[in-house]
Amino acid sequence: MAIRISPKLLRQFTRPLSSTPSSTVAAVSPLNLDEKPGPEPEPTTTIPKPPIINAQSYVLDFHDVGKLFSSVLTAKLLRSTVNLHAVAIDPMVDIGIWVMRSKLMETPVIRDVILSAIKHTFYEQFVAGKDLEETGRTVRKIWDAELRAMLFYGSEHAHDNESCDRNFEAYLTTVESSKSLPPSSVSFMVVKISAICPISLLESVSNLLRWQKKEPSFSLPWKLDTLPIFSDSSPLYHTLEKPDPLTREEEIDLELGHQRLLNLCRRCAELNIPLSVDAEETKVQPAIDYLTYSAAIMINEGGHQGHPIVFGTMQAYLKDARERMLLVVNGARKIGVPVGFKLVRGAYMASERKVAASMGFESPIHGCIEDTHACYNDCASFMLDKVAHGFGGVVLATHNIESGRLAAKRARDLGIGKENERIQFAQLYGMSETLSFGLKNAGFRVSKYLTFGPVAEVMPFLLRRAEENRGLLSSSSLDRQLMRKELSRRLMAGFLR
Repeated sequence: MAIRISPKLLRQFTRPLSSTPSSTVAAVSPLNLDEKPGPEPEPTTTIPKPPIINAQSYVLDFHDVGKLFSSVLTAKLLRSTVNLHAVAIDPMVDIGIWVMRSKLMETPVIRDVILSAIKHTFYEQFVAGKDLEETGRTVRKIWDAELRAMLFYGSEHAHDNESCDRNFEAYLTTVESSKSLPPSSVSFMVVKISAICPISLLESVSNLLRWQKKEPSFSLPWKLDTLPIFSDSSPLYHTLEKPDPLTREEEIDLELGHQRLLNLCRRCAELNIPLSVDAEETKVQPAIDYLTYSAAIMINEGGHQGHPIVFGTMQAYLKDARERMLLVVNGARKIGVPVGFKLVRGAYMASERKVAASMGFESPIHGCIEDTHACYNDCASFMLDKVAHGFGGVVLATHNIESGRLAAKRARDLGIGKENERIQFAQLYGMSETLSFGLKNAGFRVSKYLTFGPVAEVMPFLLRRAEENRGLLSSSSLDRQLMRKELSRRLMAGFLR
């Protein structure tokens, strides 16, 4: 039977985040962070008027740059400023991408020179280290700055079981490495399903799941218990014809992929470190959600004081994100399983639009950035409410200052502080330092997403990040501005260190 989203269900987003000009806002008195919210209200029949929030002047303070960057050495601050200025220039990114994909990389001497130049600039800015030893030093440095680490071995798509096993071992070794790091310094392990299950198989499984959405009577004998994967507005254009069933060999490979994920989840549960499953392109996301939610039902149910261990990722730039989040949360609550989400805007915008256009379909992504912002803020408010009332967990992964301010204000209103392990903010390593330190100084848990691996192996990941995050790279103006201000302050004060 098809799952439908009713207007009543959508009205559960009753506390959207919003902002208004500060001239219209009355002063806000400080909140008692020990105050707990009352019982969770029942869904209403009308959407209440959003609360008026002066996000510009409440909770986060970016004015004291000395305090903001107090834990950053001058050399690191200077290097970051130069690197962020460089990546903010579109032609610089274009040239870098062209060089890395050109035949120049086939000449050993030239390749070594290029990789060396990258290692000492962009790689050191955005990658935590070439191996676990270097990455461990980075974890300790950010831990000293009162930030935590989300560890991700920078692998991309696997195409066979051999490469899946190799990536699984790398992930498992990463999990084990947390035992040698300061307690609580690692907030999450991060995994890409396409690194532990062949990408072609994920495409086949996604096609079959989409067809079952179109034809509910379509049987999938290998399918395990899971949570809702689609809403009625989810894009199904990737599957226009009835797909072939999985072969026996493919079913075995799917089970192997599922077991790799479960083994990682179980080890993370033993070490009490949550595991976050990254989102990917919509052509394979149904299979990723299927495996993630199946694992969540097995691992999150019972134990851990109601804290989810397995977190999925919701991409707010997708038009169906609100509806799918509601369906998953409601489905999980019905069976008594806590769910966690990492909430992001999304990192595949160019490719998603290109694929949809090539097939003659409307893009699955919101038509304007304002709609994406609104979706992100609504989903953040929804999950903050759930967490405040004891259900689930959320990682608010954002580089957007306004979203950070609004979510911080909403969290404070709900009495959510640093002591609540179920909510934290996150930014990529080497980016949005202003927001990371601002949120940390305001009393929230903040993590940096630490990608690591050898230069040559991590380059496909970095190239994709560069291509898909041009707007983000060029919009780091506040970071650059405040870093320059702090450098000037230190020079004037003679505090070079």
